[in-house]
Amino acid sequence: MRTLFLNPPSFEGFDGGASSRWPATREIESYWYPVWLCYPAGMLPDSKVVDAPPHKISIEDTVKMASDFELLVLFTSTPGFEVDVRMAEMMKDVNPRLKVTFVGPPVTVEPEKTLRASKAIDFVCAKEFDHAIVDYANGKPLREIGGVSWLENGKLYSNPAAAPIENLDELPWVSKVYKRDLDFTRYNVPFLKHPFVSLYTSRGCPAMCTFCLWPQTHSGHRWRLRSADDVVNEVLWAKENFPGVQEIFFDDDTFNYQKKRTIELCKKLEKANVTWSCTSRVTTDYDTLAAMKDSGARLMIVGYESGDAQILKNIKKGATLDMARRFTKNAHKLGLTIHGDFIVGLPGETRESIRRTVDFAKELDTETIQVSIAHPYPGTEFYDYVKNNGLITIDAMTDEQGHQLPNISYENLDRAELVDWVERFYGEYYFRPRAIWRVVRKAIFSTSERKRLQKEAREYLALRRKRQQFVRDHRAAQPAAGD
Repeated sequence: MRTLFLNPPSFEGFDGGASSRWPATREIESYWYPVWLCYPAGMLPDSKVVDAPPHKISIEDTVKMASDFELLVLFTSTPGFEVDVRMAEMMKDVNPRLKVTFVGPPVTVEPEKTLRASKAIDFVCAKEFDHAIVDYANGKPLREIGGVSWLENGKLYSNPAAAPIENLDELPWVSKVYKRDLDFTRYNVPFLKHPFVSLYTSRGCPAMCTFCLWPQTHSGHRWRLRSADDVVNEVLWAKENFPGVQEIFFDDDTFNYQKKRTIELCKKLEKANVTWSCTSRVTTDYDTLAAMKDSGARLMIVGYESGDAQILKNIKKGATLDMARRFTKNAHKLGLTIHGDFIVGLPGETRESIRRTVDFAKELDTETIQVSIAHPYPGTEFYDYVKNNGLITIDAMTDEQGHQLPNISYENLDRAELVDWVERFYGEYYFRPRAIWRVVRKAIFSTSERKRLQKEAREYLALRRKRQQFVRDHRAAQPAAGD
């Protein structure tokens, strides 16, 4: 079957599906590669990957593609689900013979709810869907495919999940699918060099963070690895086939989880002579960081999450504040750059704990940060916590453009205050002399960076105004709500 793998258009600038670990529109326009869709696409020569958001492909133009395909594989997300359903219905109207399957975290958690949302959805694939999609496209009956669910005469049928893929070297190189179907210059993340190419070296994450969507719903906690040789060979191929590529990004859940494996891979990466970045945990020691630096590492995305020791325990982070301090000091000593991720609204959050997190972030003084509102996605332990404790609200988790809005409310810490703390966090962090100088220095010495920073500033200030308005509106409505 001729297959279309689709990361659909949704909110303007929305990149909340097809491998995005945080399904929402970013403060600064960012686009990540649809890595998960590209694996099965690489096993189906007559397929096509369409990543609509970064390529600015409209809903109308996407719908027109329906007549050219027999199978649609749509990667959905919780915030974008309703729009995705409407798109599937429109494509089915254009081509009634089109078979439609949804993939992604929401369908793993709630397959029946997904299927009953629309008759346009023929079946769904839970968790890793690589072989399930390929088998179906090659003619295998649904009843014989692991991990799929469908409705028949109104009754739900669900096959047992397929075993996780153990030999990742058998999978195709996603970079070859990028070359075939995507414009790699369209992918932009503010803290990565542009253009970049994104790869996985592993699947799954052994960490037990209660809020993290992917290991709990999609890739699993079992950590499976590609061989170092396979990774390096793909890096070399990407370096040769993407002219002007500035950076390789290893988009694993946690790239350097195990010291021995990381050092082995880094030694082999040295021959590739590329600049690369990755995700990291604060449990990584100095020797591992040094090996990374020696092999071309530039930046790490690090989930610090909170500066409150009890909240780190509440979310089962498996790391301490002292570990974070030591890791950050070691990384900076080696000349590595850090993009720090923080979250407000995690279990046990108070005004005092958020204040500790803001102060902790300023103490660490990483080069850039992202501050997110905690979202309890279905299928996560965090979701169960807020639901069981009556903390979840009926409010939407995004605004009309896909930007984050809280749908939880703690005692003495309501939705407006959570949004307000995000803005205060950014303001206190970036409007410090040291942080301002870092930005100014980039602008002075690089024309491209100057243009990029100007664009990012416009986008951030526009979102900041929206958040401030949300806070004002929410607080203005409070007295009326209490009448």
